[in-house]
Amino acid sequence: MLILKNITKTFPGTKALDDVCLSFQNGEIHALLGENGAGKSTLINIICGIYPNYEGTVILDDKVLKLRSYQDALETGISIVNQEIQTIPDSTVAENIMLDKLERFQKWGRLNWKELNNKALEYIKMVHLDLEPGVKVGPLSTAQKQLIQIAKALASETPVLLLDEPTSALTEHETATLFTLLRELREKGKNLIFVSHKLDEIFALCDKVSVIRDGRWIGTDKIQNLDREGIIKMMIGRETSDEYLGVLEPDRDTVVLEVKDLFLKNKVNHTSFQLKKGEILGFYGLVGSGRTELAKVLIGEDRYQSGEVFVNGEKVIIRSMSEALKKYGIGYVSENRKEEGLILDFSVETNIGLTIWDKIRGKISRKISRTKEDKIVLPLIDRLKIKIASPQQEVSSLSGGNQQKVSIGKWLAADCDILIVDEPTIGVDIGAKEYIHDLIWDLAKNKGKSIILISSDLPEMLKLSRRIMVFQNQNIMGTLDDLTGEPKNNDEVSLKIGGLMI
Repeated sequence: MLILKNITKTFPGTKALDDVCLSFQNGEIHALLGENGAGKSTLINIICGIYPNYEGTVILDDKVLKLRSYQDALETGISIVNQEIQTIPDSTVAENIMLDKLERFQKWGRLNWKELNNKALEYIKMVHLDLEPGVKVGPLSTAQKQLIQIAKALASETPVLLLDEPTSALTEHETATLFTLLRELREKGKNLIFVSHKLDEIFALCDKVSVIRDGRWIGTDKIQNLDREGIIKMMIGRETSDEYLGVLEPDRDTVVLEVKDLFLKNKVNHTSFQLKKGEILGFYGLVGSGRTELAKVLIGEDRYQSGEVFVNGEKVIIRSMSEALKKYGIGYVSENRKEEGLILDFSVETNIGLTIWDKIRGKISRKISRTKEDKIVLPLIDRLKIKIASPQQEVSSLSGGNQQKVSIGKWLAADCDILIVDEPTIGVDIGAKEYIHDLIWDLAKNKGKSIILISSDLPEMLKLSRRIMVFQNQNIMGTLDDLTGEPKNNDEVSLKIGGLMI
């Protein structure tokens, strides 16, 4: 059993945890829930030795732990699957999985690479990855990298395994495979601590739920004693709604973005579509179906081989993200905020202000006007309810959900006419998710912005989009464009989407 007694952790200006007491049993999958910034990640970092300085006691199997590093945690019997991708791009799959276990394969100061690769292959197969151990990690998809992280944690063979949003980049099939694996580990007596903002996953997988709010323990109960509404109220102190938001009335005569027969080998397969002014157009499909690949072609990150792109009726060739923003008013909120969306070592204010620096530089001095930057950035921090000690706080120190708000804030500051939003609520709690939905809706409904919403979250898609294009294998399988009024039956829409994806 893992026991936490009176855990308190304070950062400058913030009490992240306040006298938290919890216990986690062997042979159990225990969900740890809370809003972004509630203290979950801080608690996990304490359990894993990443934060060695705290008040209180951590006990594992009747032994008081004094962990000073993650290596200490591994040696004690605790490992973690991190929410953020933390792989080494220039190393192989096997090297990433076995990185913290290399001493097992050393003899006379040399590594037995054959033995290392063969052992790594066991865990590659365990997570159903179709990869050879010697493949470099850099070019792999986000989902593949996440499965490598899971394989790495499993290879540690520790009795305690923490999983922090492990399914955020996985397809439904990959998630189902992972859940089967976790149930097998539970049967073997492993102690599994599972963090997720997806309540359907909690009810499908977990035995028990503990909730933290504002750094304090709120309650613990068996899953059979709880319902969705009760958990949400414990997490945020109020009820939320996933209801249909209403009717959008885009300007159907004004096409702001048009794509004709766009093609890029292995990424975009002769795709055509139109985006209207004030519309939320949904790109629905599984990870790797071609939605993000198309978005990156549109913003100039990848160059298409044939086809045409028109912005406001003018044929364009976009060569870079900078050109997409400055010349054509197109912004892109990346699904991969850590590697693509943010500069983690920079402050919150700097990250949000990056997109407007050209507008607020002095004409002669070329210096950035901090007064003008504050005038735009500070209201956005308040509007997005980003939890920070100050605007100068480094983004790397924020929770995943608050980082996502910063990533969105950067493009709100830019005031783009066309905004591509890729998986906007990955790793975001229920309350923040509802807020981001309202924000996207307001941009289209009241500000006339044109939105492309990329999501594999079907309820999110049905809540926001009134026209949905369904992607599979880099193709648009079909379009549902009769969603402009109150839906007769969301189950019927779901079946139509499912039919297009089969």
